[in-house]
Amino acid sequence: MADPERGSVTASGGIAPRVLQSWVAPRRVVRGLSAMPERVKLVVLMAAMLVFLVAQAPAHARLAQLDPSVPFEARMGGALLAVMFLMPVLAYAVASLVTLLSRLTPWHLTQEDSRLALFWALLAVAPAMLLAGLVAGLVGPGPALAVVQAICGAGFLMIWGAGIAALARRK
Repeated sequence: MADPERGSVTASGGIAPRVLQSWVAPRRVVRGLSAMPERVKLVVLMAAMLVFLVAQAPAHARLAQLDPSVPFEARMGGALLAVMFLMPVLAYAVASLVTLLSRLTPWHLTQEDSRLALFWALLAVAPAMLLAGLVAGLVGPGPALAVVQAICGAGFLMIWGAGIAALARRK
């Protein structure tokens, strides 16, 4: 359970079990996290981005072996810039856009709730992204990678949509 005052997670409901539960019952998980403070939401976003960065390493290593004109360090440097600096800004912008678009519907979504739904969906899909990174690095482009990436995308949209639905309030 999240302690609303401190933003911590107790032993009865840690991060890893909640990430796994998000694939089965995302509405319940996100609703249970609704009291999460903003500083913890930022930590959730940055943790997801860190996992996304790590997930890219096998594919970049493979590409560096296939095309040594761009070394692995340069590839990971570009990924670091994109994932750790640009993606968080984009995530905040998308959450704000979803909040604005929710005003056109009968369901109202606050900025805080929109950020929680998006950031948690990113963290919940992070283990699948690790799998996609391994497949990209070990197998390379092909049907296996396409299937894993489709699972990642569908899982993200399902968890994000369920989070929005769980946190939206009727006007």
